Amino acid sequence: MKTAFTLSDFDFTLPDELIAQHPAAERSASRLLDGRSETPVDRRFTELPDLLQPGDLLVLNDTQVVKARLFGQKSSGGRLELLIERVLSPTPEAGHEVAAHMKVSKKPRPGAVLQMDGGFTATLLGRWPHEDGPLYRFTLSSDPYALMASHGHVPLPPYITHTDSAVDEQRYQTVFAKNPGAVAAPTAALHFDDAVLARLEARGIQRASVTLHVGAGTFQPVKTENIADHQMHFERFEVPPATLQAIRDCKARGGRVVAVGTTSVRALESAAKFGPACRDTNIFITPGFEFQVVDLLLTNFHLPKSTLMMLVSAFAGYDHIMALYRHAIAQRYRFFSYGDAMLLQRRPLRQLPHAEI
Repeated sequence: MKTAFTLSDFDFTLPDELIAQHPAAERSASRLLDGRSETPVDRRFTELPDLLQPGDLLVLNDTQVVKARLFGQKSSGGRLELLIERVLSPTPEAGHEVAAHMKVSKKPRPGAVLQMDGGFTATLLGRWPHEDGPLYRFTLSSDPYALMASHGHVPLPPYITHTDSAVDEQRYQTVFAKNPGAVAAPTAALHFDDAVLARLEARGIQRASVTLHVGAGTFQPVKTENIADHQMHFERFEVPPATLQAIRDCKARGGRVVAVGTTSVRALESAAKFGPACRDTNIFITPGFEFQVVDLLLTNFHLPKSTLMMLVSAFAGYDHIMALYRHAIAQRYRFFSYGDAMLLQRRPLRQLPHAEI
């Protein structure tokens, strides 16, 4: 059993045609690879309620994807793209500041006023979160959320090659999204529709929510062969008191906490590790991590060499994950955001008492 890992350990060859470019015809029509045991079982997502037990707690990320991709031009006429990572001013009275990624041939200087498509402006203030930070701080000429709603584009992942459409606006969003702020969808939750949720409730499976606003850093490649040298991006999150109580109640009755997506895992395990008052996390989950909350994980298939491959390997075991991925490729599962799902069971390193969070 492998115990020391480098970036290359999380690589695999994926045929391009297995990268899903469009969602399934219906949300719950995707396939589900049941990876809870050593032998993988090919299922349909609609079978999920039957795989869980009455008394289990399903934890969903209720973040809402905003149309964070904006286009415009410099005073010289050169085109540019902004991807709003975070709205820094929560109220109009506090201003309209945002932190954003900027894609442009030559970076403008602080003070530059950018003319954005839709007739508004973005004034560059500097870098963020510090003077050498990876993002840029802008003041927009009016409310950022209103501008994104009116003039923004769905921030589809870089491996989806088509321009966003009305279909993407609907389907790159969960049916229970309510708290705006994400620039990438919690993709494992995209499979749920009202019918599946109703069947889960009828079976006695409880539901709770967390909010983790997924950042563009989720697609940031790991560039260091020594994975310990990789710096994770920060993401805003909240685990509400009602969810903390639901977890305690679940554990007390012998139920299992089922995290929907790696974002829910990051929120729950961050709250356990750093305390429920924590609101920003850059937790880096790699093999050897001791999970304190999550028992089962529903997730999509992730990019090679990604931090998410490391997370699922930490959760279910590296050798098991690599075997599941070989099976998924051989069976022509659809990969990444619009792809199919997988159900995993935690492989404990050793018996640990569940943390009080």
